Amino acid sequence: ATLDIRETKDGSVSLPGMHARAVTTPEEVMGVLAEGSSNRATGSTAMNASSSRSHAIFTVCLELRLRNGKLLTPRFNFVDLAGSERAKRTGASGDRFAEGVQINKGLLALGNVITALCERQAHVPYRDSKLTRLLQDSLGGNAHTLMIACVSPSDADMEETLNTLKYANRARQITNKLLIAQDPVQARIAELTEQVATLSARLKHYESGGAPLPPLPSATPAGPHSDTPAAAVASGAPPA
Repeated sequence: ATLDIRETKDGSVSLPGMHARAVTTPEEVMGVLAEGSSNRATGSTAMNASSSRSHAIFTVCLELRLRNGKLLTPRFNFVDLAGSERAKRTGASGDRFAEGVQINKGLLALGNVITALCERQAHVPYRDSKLTRLLQDSLGGNAHTLMIACVSPSDADMEETLNTLKYANRARQITNKLLIAQDPVQARIAELTEQVATLSARLKHYESGGAPLPPLPSATPAGPHSDTPAAAVASGAPPA
């Protein structure tokens, strides 16, 4: 089936028909994950009796209310990528072969995005694939991302293992700048509240006959950030 992707007014990506499920306990989270996993497409190939025939993304959105009233909205994306395939080894044909082609196209596009980010190219081809469009934040946006590369100890899989390690090595060279994940409205309220408190303190200082104070500093970024290594979350054996 074709997956439609739409961009919202704030620049984020949404999927028509997708809905959020409210959960309050770890058990409920795992229940939703199990339900989503049961809907994932799998099929038999010569290499794997239950081969994943699709990529999967499981997102957990949190709301954290701090003691100072700030509301933080971090998000976890758990991504399981179907491994790249060579038809000669999988023995795939018909629908299985077509699925493998689409899987490889998405992984190739992901590799191109990783290369562009590592080389700091002016244009990063996120829109070449729906997979990379959905993972844009995790790849080169406001995220700290971990890659788990699955490889085989068998010498028969040496080529796939080597390609996977090369893929992971490129991904680990990506550097992102992290910002605090805060609701925009709450962030603006907190900023204005802080400004009011600062101005009130200065006014009180002057009313009591205090000496002139230094001018206020210019506006600061929306939140603290740091340069942090990032990599695409992946499993399987992506192409080099």
